[in-house]
Amino acid sequence: MINSPTWKSLAQSVVSVIAGALVLLAMWKGVIWYFALPPILLPSPSQVFSTAVEERQSLFRGTYVTGLAATVGLFSAVVIGCVISIAFSQSRSIRKAFFPYVVFLQTVPIVAIAPLLITWSGYQFRTVVIVTVIVCLFPIVNSVTEGLLAIQTDLNDMFRLYGASRTQRLLKLQLPTAIPYLMLGMKTSSGLAVIGAIVAEFFVGNGSNYDGLGTLMTGWQGFQRTDALIAAIFASTVLGLLLFAVVNLLAATVFHRWTSTDRKR
Repeated sequence: MINSPTWKSLAQSVVSVIAGALVLLAMWKGVIWYFALPPILLPSPSQVFSTAVEERQSLFRGTYVTGLAATVGLFSAVVIGCVISIAFSQSRSIRKAFFPYVVFLQTVPIVAIAPLLITWSGYQFRTVVIVTVIVCLFPIVNSVTEGLLAIQTDLNDMFRLYGASRTQRLLKLQLPTAIPYLMLGMKTSSGLAVIGAIVAEFFVGNGSNYDGLGTLMTGWQGFQRTDALIAAIFASTVLGLLLFAVVNLLAATVFHRWTSTDRKR
């Protein structure tokens, strides 16, 4: 029903977002007017919009390429991260020995790793995916490992009492418990995936005809096209929101059985 609390809450959220956007646009124009900024430093919203329309083909192509790399990297990180997390949950020795190396991937700046990966992998799409996987891996491993180890003591004791094997405990107890944690890690990594892909494209685009948003940003910055650069930033923001929405959709549909149960606890 239209008058249901859910629809009212959704309508209020949409109105709030639109109101916030109008306030930001007014502040944007106010800053330009007050400081008398030239377009090369900060173009007006209308100028950015006109440039986005003019460069729409390049922006659509760049958004598609970057979005594909971010999506492939995110879900590759999910697969790899889940395998690593399962190994960590089954052996404390493995977890203590190798978890610091997973943390290492999070602490080393990606701009320091990207040139090395290009040396090994080349100016290719796969290099962008590899960088994205590295950026996304730690939140996935950390969340899923925590979920696999967060089983309730009484349930674990019951499985042991009935003689369940380690594989049975993993499949019927640990993995269902870890699904909400997996969704949390994926939500965190969805934004990081776009960031990782764009950072990788800053380097990959220097040696190839790569068409991602990062390459467009580098080129437009070199030509001091601030309006086009801001349009590309908005495109990357929309891409991150779309990827986050996809993860939320998975949580609400495919994994609804486990995520909804987790919220009721």
